[in-house]
Amino acid sequence: MNQRPKIAIVDSNTLAYLGLKQLLLNVMPIMTVDTFGSFSELESSNPDTYFHYFVAMDIVLRNRTFFTTRKRKTIVLTLSLNDSAQLTDFHSLFINQPEHALVRALLTLQQHAHGDGRNMPPMPQILQQKILSDREIEVMSLIVQGYINKEIADRLNIGLSTVITHRKNIMEKLGMKSVSALTIYAVMHGYVDINNI
Repeated sequence: MNQRPKIAIVDSNTLAYLGLKQLLLNVMPIMTVDTFGSFSELESSNPDTYFHYFVAMDIVLRNRTFFTTRKRKTIVLTLSLNDSAQLTDFHSLFINQPEHALVRALLTLQQHAHGDGRNMPPMPQILQQKILSDREIEVMSLIVQGYINKEIADRLNIGLSTVITHRKNIMEKLGMKSVSALTIYAVMHGYVDINNI
């Protein structure tokens, strides 16, 4: 039986890697995400079994030889958007930004590297099932594009209370608590183009 592909997060900041782990699990639910507080922890855990490494800049700099030979698999976690503060040979992810922007950056990174599921294992059957009604999909699409309840009601020609009910049902059916999680779901299932959020 094949194991789920694995992603490693290597960062000494516990809060940062726990938050990133949750976002990655939302963006790529077919992956297993392991976290490491140091390079030595990663090194002792058979590092070449990982599909990607999300690594703090300082750890990459101290272990540059290892990550340079695996640069296609390495995403450097940066604190600055400035190009001069990033490593030129690596993909970078700016982590010091609002959740919505970070989710968008992760989705862009995932689509760039694995567009249309290329190089990725198939999604589990449960994640491929249609859970929402057509109207709920319409409402969800507008929510993740930033429309407020009144604007959604006007666009779909339905009552405000109906929008609120749909919104509540969507969150319950998907088991989600935030618009960011909903955005990930909508983009990953092709309901919304990432350029529209």
